[in-house]
Amino acid sequence: MPFTYNRTVRFQDTDAAGVVYFANVLGICHEAYEESLEVSSINLKDFFTNPSVAFPIVHASVDFLRPMFGGDKLLISLIPQKIGVEKFEITYEITVGDVVVAKAITRHVCIDASSRSKQELPDEIVQWLETNRRDAEDAERRRSREIM
Repeated sequence: MPFTYNRTVRFQDTDAAGVVYFANVLGICHEAYEESLEVSSINLKDFFTNPSVAFPIVHASVDFLRPMFGGDKLLISLIPQKIGVEKFEITYEITVGDVVVAKAITRHVCIDASSRSKQELPDEIVQWLETNRRDAEDAERRRSREIM
């Protein structure tokens, strides 16, 4: 099953029109990413504080399908996928109830934190990617059997 993260839209997430400010959607997606790492036993303090490797986002995009309002209960599903020896991509689907309200993508590159040069993904991230990929594929297989 894809990793899921529950989040309530707060007043601070919204703009003057009362809808989630566009840039905050990526912040919410990043919260889901962090939670998925933590659930996979990756120590967030070590991951983000003075690491030997870093995973900067080199591409991000969001498609807004419906507005999100303060108080909405969001379900963020994410599926990370390895796309090279030194990079991965995460796709996010944000729903309110049964309605998909946004889809996002972040692409990350693994770099040596000191030299800022690309390097291969470390084993713990490869394991996180594999576990989440398998879980998503299993969920898709279950869904396809239910349709039949």
